[in-house]
Amino acid sequence: MGKGAIFDLDGTLLDSMGVWDQVDADFLHARGFAVPDDYGAKVAAMEFRQIAEYTIHRFQLDDTPEALMAEWNSRAAHAYGTVVETKPHAIEYLRYLKTTGARLAVATSLPPALRGPAMEHTGIAPYFDVVCDVEEAGGAGKTSPDVYRLAASRMGVEAESCTVFEDLLTGMKAAKSIGMQVWAMHDDSSDREWPAISDVADGVLFDFLGAPRIL
Repeated sequence: MGKGAIFDLDGTLLDSMGVWDQVDADFLHARGFAVPDDYGAKVAAMEFRQIAEYTIHRFQLDDTPEALMAEWNSRAAHAYGTVVETKPHAIEYLRYLKTTGARLAVATSLPPALRGPAMEHTGIAPYFDVVCDVEEAGGAGKTSPDVYRLAASRMGVEAESCTVFEDLLTGMKAAKSIGMQVWAMHDDSSDREWPAISDVADGVLFDFLGAPRIL
């Protein structure tokens, strides 16, 4: 009771990073580019518009950020609403946390057009008291703690009483900077940074079976 759990979606609750790998590959291939090895790491913590602006600048594209975001959303929407699933034991863990009286929030970079269908499709939507994204928190992305602070505020829980579940190193550092506890979820996209993640996080997970029973 009196505790809050804040969950990232992509790569943490949702086993979805492969969707974006395919979107990136298809999008850049259509414009004559291969996906650079460092592209995923560069954009991982950015807000959606920032990724569009970065991509336009890096590949010298004529597209507008709005056009890129619309194309990416279109390419990803079907997968999020029909194919993407949760990480193992995620739903059981959310159900357990609700029985403890904890408040639950989502803090994500996913826009509503993608996160809504994904949360409904996977069945996790009813477990959450709060859903917020980096745009609502000022658009700084997860290099800033703003989205985690916003989630805590909307739950009515002090930052120091919140546990964040996240797969991004930058997000973990941001959450810890305001006194939150952090558990790291392993995702293939985070392999390169896993040693650093393991040093920063209060605990590490490969699925939710080993997630903390007491927040």
